[in-house]
Amino acid sequence: MNNNKTLGILGGGQLGRMSAMAAARLGIKTVIFCPEENSPASQIASRTIIADYSNNDALDEFSRLSDFISFEFENIPIETIDYLNSIRENPVLPGKKLLEVSQDRLKEKAFLNSLNIKTARWEQIKTIEDIEETIEKWRSGAFVIKTARMGYDGKGQIFCSKQNIRQNNELLSFLEKNSQKDLIIEDAINFIDEISVIIVRDFQSKTVSYGPMLNKHNNHILHKTIFPTPHNKEICFNAVQIGKKIAQSIELTGVLTVEFFVTYDGRLLANEIAPRTHNSGHWTIDACAVSQFEQHVRTVCKLPAGSAENHSNATMINLIGNDVLDADTYLDKQNACLHLYGKHDIREGRKMGHVTFLEDKNIKAKT
Repeated sequence: MNNNKTLGILGGGQLGRMSAMAAARLGIKTVIFCPEENSPASQIASRTIIADYSNNDALDEFSRLSDFISFEFENIPIETIDYLNSIRENPVLPGKKLLEVSQDRLKEKAFLNSLNIKTARWEQIKTIEDIEETIEKWRSGAFVIKTARMGYDGKGQIFCSKQNIRQNNELLSFLEKNSQKDLIIEDAINFIDEISVIIVRDFQSKTVSYGPMLNKHNNHILHKTIFPTPHNKEICFNAVQIGKKIAQSIELTGVLTVEFFVTYDGRLLANEIAPRTHNSGHWTIDACAVSQFEQHVRTVCKLPAGSAENHSNATMINLIGNDVLDADTYLDKQNACLHLYGKHDIREGRKMGHVTFLEDKNIKAKT
């Protein structure tokens, strides 16, 4: 056991906060590195270094204080990872390659397809002419344009139909605003559900998984996660196998999440990869002996992965924006587990906390 060790975490959000809490259970201290003061993770960690991710002097100190280093979200600059890897023996985990792939939708889709994993049809585009040519080739009625980088929770994207493209002022404005960015067009998928799996792989290649989970969104933000998903065994098996295939291909040490569309004709289409713990896995804190966050800490600190078995079924609901004002109402609800993230400013679309409702494993999953 790595007693008296310290895990450095790049990023100070709620995922870092919950990882720091999991580390404390194992007797592992945490140091947070982030640009923001009073971040959710810093409220839990032993120490916080507040600096820009390009500040090498601060990174030197962070590295000196940390036996192991990981990150809590995928938009950490690659240059930061390169610098840290250049000055230390233990590399940043779960690894640079996974981070690079997940930061860029073009690279992400190409990577998935290179493994013969099916996705929505996609192309890189720049102009309105590129869009017209692509949807004509696809004979598609609807499509999504996204910035290749820095988009999440519905940001950096626009959904359109093929009708009157050149008269679509919202689309034209989007293209003008993002004219200097790489853009991707994706075929709009007629799907019945969105599901996700979380894959854990340790330094000895032991691999365990959570899910699939059924995910429900409001305004492109995850609202509810249900485990287990009501989908059939074949879909569930295939989703996990795809996740494990990705993990093995990049020699993962850590945790990754794969999100899928389930189409009406029963196909699985991979949508996104997240090189980290994930909102759809928050239920594991209360429904499993070993949560996704403890698995993350274990694997990046060179400890063996634990069991991913659940002792309860679960429904997790995000508290978004003003939802948190009603958080007290969950305190006396049976089998409700409330988690608040310590964020002081309530904003529309901001994840302020979540609540997980536990159920007996013998109860059939509800939707």
